[in-house]
Amino acid sequence: MTDRLIRLMRIITIVQANPGILARELAERCETSERTIYRDMEALSAMHIPIANMGHGKGYIFISNFALYPLNWTEEEAQAFAKLGEVMETVKPLLPPAFESAYEKVMASSQKKKMDQTSFAQEMKNIVRLGSTLERENQPYLLRLIVLASLTQQTIEAEYSSPQNEDVSLVQIDPYCLVPQDRRFYMLGFCHKQAAMRTFRISRFRNMRILPYTFQKNTSEMEMFFKGTWSVTKGNQNIRFVVRFSAESVYRVKEEELFIKPLLKDLPDGSLLFEVTVNHEGEFLDWLTQYGAEAEILEPLRYRKRMQEMLRNWGAFYSDKKAGNHE
Repeated sequence: MTDRLIRLMRIITIVQANPGILARELAERCETSERTIYRDMEALSAMHIPIANMGHGKGYIFISNFALYPLNWTEEEAQAFAKLGEVMETVKPLLPPAFESAYEKVMASSQKKKMDQTSFAQEMKNIVRLGSTLERENQPYLLRLIVLASLTQQTIEAEYSSPQNEDVSLVQIDPYCLVPQDRRFYMLGFCHKQAAMRTFRISRFRNMRILPYTFQKNTSEMEMFFKGTWSVTKGNQNIRFVVRFSAESVYRVKEEELFIKPLLKDLPDGSLLFEVTVNHEGEFLDWLTQYGAEAEILEPLRYRKRMQEMLRNWGAFYSDKKAGNHE
C-alpha cells in the first residue's frame, strides 16, 4: 500500500470523525501540505467518494450516507485505544464531559464484535463435520482457531506435516479462507516461510496457536491464486480441455459448484460440450473420472490418449484371471 493510499484512507476517516474540518487542519493531521490535501480531495472525488467542501471557512463533510467504519481496526489499534482506560482518571479534567461515555460505547462495540467472532468460530466445529485420516485423529478445534484467526486477521503458527515425506515443520501463515474438497478442508493462506500464497490441508496441522500479529488480506493475490485453479492445487500451465458429457449426465454437470466457470454448449443430441482452461490437470482429471463413460475428453489429444491408457490398465487389473487372487 503506497503512502498516498494510506493518506487517502486517513483523510476519509478524519473527515467522517470531524465534519467541517479545514484543509489546513487535515494537512497538520496528515503531516503534509495544504496543496497536497487539495490534490488528494480531487483524487477522492474521482473515486466517487462523496466529500464536499462547504465553502470558505466551513471545511469538508461527507454527503449522502457514505461511511467508513473505523471499528474495522487491527488488534494493535484496538489494544492501543484500550490503553486510554488506564489514564482516563488522570486526563479526565482535560476532556469534555461526554468523552468517557463515548469511549465506553466504542470499546463496548469493539468487544461485542470480538465476542461475536469468537462465538461464531466456536460454533463452526459443531456445524461443520470433518472426516479423519486413518492414521491421525481429527482435531476439530483447529477449524475454530483458523476461522477465528481469519476473522480477526491474525497470523497463526503450527506444526505442519509434509504430504511427501511426513516431515514436520513449524510454519507461520496468514489465513485467508477455507476451501472444501471431498471430505476434507484446505486453508488458503500466505506462507511466511515461502513468501507465497499456498494451500494447507487442515488435517496435517498440529499444535496450532494464534499469534498476536495482524495482517491485511490481499484479495488480489487470492483471486490470482484461484485464477485457473480447479480446486486447491495451483499449477503453472495453461491447459484447455474440451469434454463431451452424455445427455444422461448433463443435469448433474450443470449442478456442479465450480471455482472456474466453463463454457457450455448444448448439442442437438442432448449431450453437452464442456470447455475449461486450468493451470494443473491433476484435480480436473480426478473430478472427470467420477463420470466414467459419461464423459469423453475430446481435447487435448494427449490427455485423451492418457485416459485410454488408464482404462486399458484398469481393464487388465480387473480381468477374470485376477479375480479371487487377493492373498
